[in-house]
Amino acid sequence: MESMPVDGDGTARGERALQATVALDGEGGCIARARHQAAEFLARVQAEHGLPVSQRAMDLTQLVVSELVTNALKYAPGPVLLDVRIDGDAVEIVVWDSDPALPVARAADAGRVGQHGLEIVMAVCQGFEVQREPVGKRITARLVLLDDPGGDITGLNPA
Repeated sequence: MESMPVDGDGTARGERALQATVALDGEGGCIARARHQAAEFLARVQAEHGLPVSQRAMDLTQLVVSELVTNALKYAPGPVLLDVRIDGDAVEIVVWDSDPALPVARAADAGRVGQHGLEIVMAVCQGFEVQREPVGKRITARLVLLDDPGGDITGLNPA
């Protein structure tokens, strides 16, 4: 994973947040590598920039990376790009793939085996967005870095 150069104020040059990006080719072990590199990035941001990252945020980041990268590799031909970045008090996990079809969370079905990844991601994240790109799509999931002192650990708030 490559980090973007960072200015002294903690923001990356070019008005971008602290971030790391990796291209994944779908070869064996790349999902585990993506999880590991996301965790390393958060640990580095915490150690080098003093940003607090809860264990819950670390664990959920790895879970979200795993689910999004797995889906991208399963459903889209070609490479996948993973971008993990810090934006304020949150970590954003961005996955790009070449398939323009937008994912759809399925209705709850206790009898269904598998295919719950998108539901899981949406349940644990504070933000979730899908954008079509000129080629493919970009999925962005947002997780807070610190747990709410009030104990609120839910994902998206129902509208």
